[in-house]
Amino acid sequence: MTWLLTNWRVVLAFLLVVLIAGLLLAVGHYRDNSVHFRDQRDKQKVVADSLQATINDMQRRQQSVAVIDARYTKDLADAQKIISDLRRDVDSGAKRLRVSAKCDRPVSGKSAATRVDDDGSPRLTDAAQRDYFTLRERIETVTKQLTGLQDYVRQVCLAPAPSKGK
Repeated sequence: MTWLLTNWRVVLAFLLVVLIAGLLLAVGHYRDNSVHFRDQRDKQKVVADSLQATINDMQRRQQSVAVIDARYTKDLADAQKIISDLRRDVDSGAKRLRVSAKCDRPVSGKSAATRVDDDGSPRLTDAAQRDYFTLRERIETVTKQLTGLQDYVRQVCLAPAPSKGK
């Protein structure tokens, strides 16, 4: 104990050196943790920015698809209304459906007796007329679908991806 009283300065200096060394180790440890967590944060920020850019691109494409869909759905509805109006007018007799046709007269002696119906102008049967309007509707539908799909490919699928700086 007398040694401690006589060398108290050495002991105090030693304790201060140990305390300072411990503090330096603790500061170094927490600094390393700070650098490590900052690096992780920066990496996660890059990932989050990339995901946000992807979400923004998907939303832009969805809006483009909605615009294309609305336009061609309206065009298709308009075309179907025109065809329906035409069908109604033909059925009511307000308009006539004309077909360019040529009726061959039967060669005498080789076919059955001519009928009075042969003298009239050619016209479609009711079934053929229905088929005509069905065909027109389907042609309009396919045309609008194909045109809409082409616009979708041009405006959405082939659209350039947004740059990372935006």
